[in-house]
Amino acid sequence: MAHYLLAIDQGTTSSRAIVFSAQGLPVARAQQEFKQYFPKDGWVEHDGEEIWLTTLKVCREAIEQSGLNPAEIAAIGITNQRETTLVWDAVTGTPIHPAIVWQDRRTADYCAELKAAGHEADVANRTGLLIDPYFSATKLRWILENVPGARERAERGELRFGTVDSFLLWRLTGGKVHRTDATNASRTLLFNIHSQQWDETLLRLFGIPASLLPEVLDCAAEFGTTDAVLLGASIPVRGMAGDQQAALIGQACFQPGMVKSTYGTGCFMIQNTGDRPVTSRNRLLTTVGYRLNGKVSYAVEGSIFVAGAAVQWLRDGIKLISHARDSEALAEQTGDACGVYLVPAFTGLGAPYWDPRARGAIFGLTRDTGIKEIVTAGLQSVCYQTRDLLEAMGQDGAAPPSALRVDGGMVENNWVMQFLADILGVPVERPEVTETTALGVAYLAGLQAGLYRDLDEVASHWHRQQRFMPRMAEAHRKKLYDGWLDAVQRVRSGG
Repeated sequence: MAHYLLAIDQGTTSSRAIVFSAQGLPVARAQQEFKQYFPKDGWVEHDGEEIWLTTLKVCREAIEQSGLNPAEIAAIGITNQRETTLVWDAVTGTPIHPAIVWQDRRTADYCAELKAAGHEADVANRTGLLIDPYFSATKLRWILENVPGARERAERGELRFGTVDSFLLWRLTGGKVHRTDATNASRTLLFNIHSQQWDETLLRLFGIPASLLPEVLDCAAEFGTTDAVLLGASIPVRGMAGDQQAALIGQACFQPGMVKSTYGTGCFMIQNTGDRPVTSRNRLLTTVGYRLNGKVSYAVEGSIFVAGAAVQWLRDGIKLISHARDSEALAEQTGDACGVYLVPAFTGLGAPYWDPRARGAIFGLTRDTGIKEIVTAGLQSVCYQTRDLLEAMGQDGAAPPSALRVDGGMVENNWVMQFLADILGVPVERPEVTETTALGVAYLAGLQAGLYRDLDEVASHWHRQQRFMPRMAEAHRKKLYDGWLDAVQRVRSGG
């Protein structure tokens, strides 16, 4: 019996593939960055073909590095940047427009019109989401309205819509399968999280033909089988989840009240709320945490648009550092009270503000301010934004977590993790395997393949690598956070 799993982790800035053993340990990995396109202010696009080609390349590289025969891989799991929207030809699979990325804000005016027309409450009741450019529906509508002939072709059934998972599945199966899972569907603004169906009222509201939409399955299911030519064998795809829900699974947050926070391009905090959806009074999102055997586990989520992307901007945008890892040493030199605040609202502010017109700024500059202070402020901004989310969850009645489980690229930075524990006043736990997004979807594929009996067995594989305890005085914590709140108010579009 095959005992290895291949996880495809198609992210916002890179495509990754990791081969895991049945014990949840990485055996081989490959990663490739791809280009980001910013055609106008607030617009963010990807080349769909580049997403596909980099994904295929890293899958082949990871399998080759593992030394395995492709037939030894029991299943593939796909996890992906959520909400990013693709529309492609139903015959050729060729995208008709660049992928519109989750960060893209081009539909802000349309969202404002929908809110002004009084639609937000009904949309929230059906989807658990807010009307915001972040989600897929308004991006999809934009493509249908702005690509010549797109709406007519959609009405004739000639086009397909999907988030990145669906697009990759389509390509991997040679165009035979058009499916997604409940977590990705729940991020489109078109899926009713109560009935677990595409919502006809929402399709009418956004003007979306139903023929565009993929079939929705559980997160562990028989999604299809890869074309043997692509990876050297026909391998079943048996797991699928949006990246943040995959990380929830990889962090084994299976009990209501458990919280994880992922630090990739953005930052996403999710709390498991069990079998009932919890409505936030503080503009957090109600979403599908995972769906297994037809049973939904819900979650509350706070989404921050810029986390690791702030470090990427410091490196590539204004070239203050050569490598992301350089930021840790600079912060250690600076300390936590440099007096500088960087609000990375490059594409607006996410939860709990939801202000698409806010823009980034740096405050507190003096003649003594240098590179290390600005870099430190960039790192601190990620922690402050996490505190915003935890505060909102607390105001919704959630008890403070006994610990925050963290993952993603930024958690390798010990300075950031200690400052995070300090500004939250909560212990921060870093797992042994920090690639928990890929690991989570590998677990899903393994569940469907029979490598694991149940979630309890999956949870037994989670191990803590390091625990960061808060050690900052409360008065200092309050002073720093109050400074952050003041800085955020200054960049708000109504501030």
